[in-house]
Amino acid sequence: MILLGNSSTALFRLLLPATNNQKPVTSNQQTMPNYFFTSESVTEGHPDKICDQISDAVLDAVLKDDPQGACCCEVFTTTGLVVVGGEITTSTYVDVTKIVRDTLMKIGYTDPAFGIDYQSCAVVSAIDEQSPDIARGERNDLSLHKAQGAGDQGMMFGYACDETPELMPLPIMLAHGLTRKLADVRHSRQIEYLRPDGKAQVTIEYSELGKPLRVDTVVVAAQHHEGISHDHIKKDIIEQVIRPICGEFLDEKTRFLVNETGKFVVGGPHGDTGLTGRKIIVDTYGGMGRHGGGAFSGKHPNKQDRSGAYMARYIAKNIVAAGYSNRCEVQLSYAIGFPEPVSVFVDTFGTGNVDHKKLELAIRECFDLTPAGIIIELDLLRPIYSATSTYGHFGRAEFPWEQMNRVGDLRKVLG
Repeated sequence: MILLGNSSTALFRLLLPATNNQKPVTSNQQTMPNYFFTSESVTEGHPDKICDQISDAVLDAVLKDDPQGACCCEVFTTTGLVVVGGEITTSTYVDVTKIVRDTLMKIGYTDPAFGIDYQSCAVVSAIDEQSPDIARGERNDLSLHKAQGAGDQGMMFGYACDETPELMPLPIMLAHGLTRKLADVRHSRQIEYLRPDGKAQVTIEYSELGKPLRVDTVVVAAQHHEGISHDHIKKDIIEQVIRPICGEFLDEKTRFLVNETGKFVVGGPHGDTGLTGRKIIVDTYGGMGRHGGGAFSGKHPNKQDRSGAYMARYIAKNIVAAGYSNRCEVQLSYAIGFPEPVSVFVDTFGTGNVDHKKLELAIRECFDLTPAGIIIELDLLRPIYSATSTYGHFGRAEFPWEQMNRVGDLRKVLG
């Protein structure tokens, strides 16, 4: 068995399938064995995801009335407490306490027995204005370059592959499906004893050429009320959550590991602290592909951590959709205050049919990669971010960076 991590680019080139007339690349022409890859997701009631949702709800409240406002909002939560901090400069009023309580109520933290509830929790707000030195680089009139510069330095990655109709890796899509299903059966009271916190993890067995074959293992941790037997919970989760989501990939060898400690009553912020930006792999590609390290939630699209990652996904998805590779990863990098990307890098992991240098040139010709251009292209100055804060930022058709409307432009340039 071969376990692949984020840094296994060379090994990926050996394992992934060829496109068109390109032959698979193998080491000394030897066939590699099947391998396994795992991704996880968490529910909306997970403490870190509570924080992401509050951060993005604050951002949306700013953008609703003041699209040019500056916002970088982070949240911390523990038993009975939510702390909201960050740098916000806006002409509108944001009722932070109300946003916190409304978010907790929507998730389902409505009972003091859960360790935090929307009515009685303490809310602490510690918000300051954005640094004027950072603001200079983001404004056309004050920037050294007389154009909107990046809100921060850093590198961002976007990824796409042909494993699913969404052009996303299969493990993360199934993991998100499971956590969303956990929330659905809880809200509908189909499984009435569930509480808001939960996690899911899916391990996929891949062929030696990188084709997903089957689900090897499903792991679910579902918070529940006191007094429910482990056998009862496991049966319900397998039949009402796992099979509806993973059914076509399950076989007689698939393992189901549900609440393997035997009990999961204490959860949410009462069981573990939460913090904005601690689920960056859940938010992106489940570990398939690389990550620049910057979190998304609570950040205005002037911050390249967010908008640059969205643009990189947009580019990678259109390259795969156009048929130039089975898998594609795009890296963009920026310098604070500077309006153009410092670098553009493309990797197709041995599955492409166009030279990488030509792809990079085509990207620069077809896409406006400046901070202002990204915001305009993807229409990012809107209150659309609360929806991104749970179940992943990618692979969901409602988001503008998931469009495949630049395929024609790429084909005009590349042929």
